[in-house]
Amino acid sequence: MSTTTTTTNRRRETTKSVQQHCFFCTHHIEEPDYKDVPLLGKFISSYKKIAPRRRSGLCAMHQRKLQQAIKRAREMALLPYVAE
Repeated sequence: MSTTTTTTNRRRETTKSVQQHCFFCTHHIEEPDYKDVPLLGKFISSYKKIAPRRRSGLCAMHQRKLQQAIKRAREMALLPYVAE
């Protein structure tokens, strides 16, 4: 008893990804300041989680510095840890 299976090869549509440029590099900002809450808020989700690099578009160096600035701001109670 043989069974035949039909498989369809669905290819993902390849879309050209748009090159995102680092916000801090384009605005010539050396490193994000933990006291600049409105700027840090741009890189935090509605659940108050830090945005990943693929969403924020930052370079690796500025993503690390941004994470440290957000963590400092949370420690100083300038930013919340969780959403209300």
